[in-house]
Amino acid sequence: MSSVGAKSTGPLGLFDATMIVMGGIVGSGIFVNPHVVAMHVHTPFLILGVWTLGGFLALLGAFIWAELATRLPGAGGQYLYLREAYHPAVAFVYGWALLLVTQTGGMAAVAVTFARYFREISGGTWANAPDSAIAAAVLLGLTVINCLGARAGSNVQSALMLLKIGAIAALVTVGLALGGGKIHPLPLLEQPVSPSLAGAIGAAMVAVGFAYGGWQTSTFVAGEMRNPARDLARGLLLGVGGVVVLYLAVSFACLKVLGPDGLAATPTPASAVMRAAVGDRGAWWIAVGIAVSALGFLSQGMLTAPRVYNAMARDGLFFERVGRLSPRAGAPVTAIVLQGLAATVIAWSGRYEQILNFEVSVDFIAFALTAAALFFLGKRSGRFRTPGHPYTTALFVAACAGIVFSAVRTDPKNTAIALGIMAAGVPAYWLWKRAR
Repeated sequence: MSSVGAKSTGPLGLFDATMIVMGGIVGSGIFVNPHVVAMHVHTPFLILGVWTLGGFLALLGAFIWAELATRLPGAGGQYLYLREAYHPAVAFVYGWALLLVTQTGGMAAVAVTFARYFREISGGTWANAPDSAIAAAVLLGLTVINCLGARAGSNVQSALMLLKIGAIAALVTVGLALGGGKIHPLPLLEQPVSPSLAGAIGAAMVAVGFAYGGWQTSTFVAGEMRNPARDLARGLLLGVGGVVVLYLAVSFACLKVLGPDGLAATPTPASAVMRAAVGDRGAWWIAVGIAVSALGFLSQGMLTAPRVYNAMARDGLFFERVGRLSPRAGAPVTAIVLQGLAATVIAWSGRYEQILNFEVSVDFIAFALTAAALFFLGKRSGRFRTPGHPYTTALFVAACAGIVFSAVRTDPKNTAIALGIMAAGVPAYWLWKRAR
C-alpha cells in the first residue's frame, strides 16, 4: 500500500473540505431528533450529555476517516477502504446495504421529517394525512424527476445549505433571546445508575448517531483536494466541531423553551420553539425552511448516491446493470429506481423512530468495520495520524458496537429485517461473481 502524503493537483482546499463535511452532516435530523432523545432521557444533563457524547464519537470517527482518506485517496471512500482492508465481498455487501438499507433508510427518515413539517405548512389541508403517505409521495416524485436527468445546480444546493444554517441560527437566536422558560440543572439523572438507565442512554444515542452521520462522505472527494493530508484532516475537525456547537445550541434552545417534558411531547420541536417565542407566523416560516432544506437534501441524495454504485460497477465490485447510465438521460436509472422504491417501502412501513433503528443498525456496523480497517492496512504511512491510535480507534469501534446493540434492543424486529437484508448480500455476492 503506497503512501499518499504528497500534494495532489485537485481544486479543493480547507474551506471546501469544511463545507463538505458540514453539508454532509446537517440534514433534517437535528430538527426532529431532540424530540426522540428527550423521549428516552428526561433531564437536561442527560439530553445535552448524549449530544456531547455523540459529537465526541463523531470527532473520533473524523480523525480515523482522515487517516484512511490520506492513505487511500481514490474515489469511493468507504467502499474503497473496505475492499483494500478485507475482501471484495465486504465492499460488495457494503454497496448492497447502502442501496437497500443505509442510504434508503436515511432518505426515508428525511422524507418523514419533510412530511411532518409539510403538514405544519399546509395546515388543515393535510392535517390527517399520515407521515408515511406524504413521505412516499415525495420520494416517488423525486425518483421520477431524477430518472429524467433533472438535477439541482450547485447554486441551488448552496442556497439550500444556507437556508438550513439560517433556520438553525433563527431557531437558536429566537429560542434563547425571546423564548421563556429556564433550564433546571437538577436532578442530573432521572433514576439511579442502572442497566435501565444505560439502556435509555443507548436508545437516545441511536437518534444522536443518525443526526451526526454524514461526515464520512467527505472522503469521497479526497482525491480532488490540493493537500488531503492537511486540508481534509483539518476540514473534518473544523466541520464536525462546528456541527457539535450547532447541535448543542439547538438542544439547549429547545430545552429552555419547551423543557424536557415539552420536548418529548412534540414531534416538531423547531416549530414548537418558534411558536412559543414569536407566534404562529414564526413557526410557519421555520417549517417552510426545514421542509425545503429536507427536500433539497433528498434530491441531492437521490442524485449523488447512485454514482457510488456506478463507481463500484466500474471497478467490477457491483452489478453492472445497477451502475449503468441511461443513454438518453445520462443518469443511472436502474439504481435511482431501486433506491427510490426501497426508500418508499421503508418510509411506508415504519414510524420515524423505527426507521432510525433500521438504518443505524447496519450503518454503524459499516462504521465499525471501516474504522477497524486501520488495523488491517499494514504499516501506517502518510502525514496524518489518528491521535491516540490504536486506543481511540478501538474505542470508536466499541462505541459503534454499543449503538448497534442499542438499536437491536430498542427495536428487534426492524433491526432484524435490516441485518437480514445486509446478510443477503453475501450469497448475492457469490451469485454476482459466478455470473461474471
